[in-house]
Amino acid sequence: MWVVAGVLLGLVLLFSLLGFHLGPHAHLVAGVVGVFVVAWLVLMALDGRADPLLWALGGTDAVVTVGLGALAWRGLSSRGTDALAQHVVPLESAEGVAVGDLDPRGTVRVHGEDWSAVAVNGTVRSGSAVQVLRVEGIRLHVWGEAVAPDDEPSGTGAGTGPSFHLDPSLPGDISSISGNASAVEREVP
Repeated sequence: MWVVAGVLLGLVLLFSLLGFHLGPHAHLVAGVVGVFVVAWLVLMALDGRADPLLWALGGTDAVVTVGLGALAWRGLSSRGTDALAQHVVPLESAEGVAVGDLDPRGTVRVHGEDWSAVAVNGTVRSGSAVQVLRVEGIRLHVWGEAVAPDDEPSGTGAGTGPSFHLDPSLPGDISSISGNASAVEREVP
């Protein structure tokens, strides 16, 4: 009888680990096998084998089975929905800060995460505010407020930086930028 209990417990362990690779159906199988293990251990106790190890295994298996059932339920009930898309924060029009100088490439921090970025309006100083114009893969195209003096558009003055406003209806279009930065028209290399 102990051999059968050991084999069943091994199957619960095997399917619970496979569930993290194969998905919630394997967790469901592990939960069902876990119910059979509890039933088998109760039969062993009724047969007179009420060993403390039996109760420890039964209690542990019951807790694991409930946890596997919860994992299977959550995984199977969220099928057809994109779980990752529910937690994604849009980056277009988001504001951030330049971690280092963008000349024009560098690193910016947006929503607490560091991103590779290209400044479309020239060199942007470290610590300057930036706004995301568009996302291409893992690279952000940003507009920086504090442009280095040699890259500033004429008439803005040193250190003031251009102001900007993005038209949200045109998230990836640089032509939607307005304000005193409209004099800058540069192609991103």
